[in-house]
Amino acid sequence: MPLSREIERLRAEHAALIALARIVTELLQAPGPARLTELASARGLLRETLVRHLKCEDWILYPRLRATGDADLMHITREFELEMGDLAAEYVAYDDKWTAERVAAKWAEFSRETIEIFGALATRVEREERELYPLADKLYATASALGPAVMDEATISS
Repeated sequence: MPLSREIERLRAEHAALIALARIVTELLQAPGPARLTELASARGLLRETLVRHLKCEDWILYPRLRATGDADLMHITREFELEMGDLAAEYVAYDDKWTAERVAAKWAEFSRETIEIFGALATRVEREERELYPLADKLYATASALGPAVMDEATISS
């Protein structure tokens, strides 16, 4: 898949993650555990989307960006990898910890912890949209302007 399409897909996943986090956050406004089936459904979709998104970045996007040789891109990619590192594993551990029974029994604690982890996710999404993806867009635009003969198939398309 061309890098431009990959970035489009990742941005769409950001929008989906924000929408799902908003749904969960709205459900957390209840004074106690209510609508647990809806909560479980939204959490499941959020987990699935997030883990897929993070793995795509770690296994596809970051290696492509590092392979370009562009110093700015290599630096920011490495920075994101170091700062954000194990976010997928941390989210899965959080999600595994909060079974339906535990959510019902410890609603206030679950709500606080959920808001905290959503804050970390929002920070990551904002930074990627502001810092990383524009650099990837610029790389693709430059390579596209130079024409197909100049585009490096290993870094621009899969």
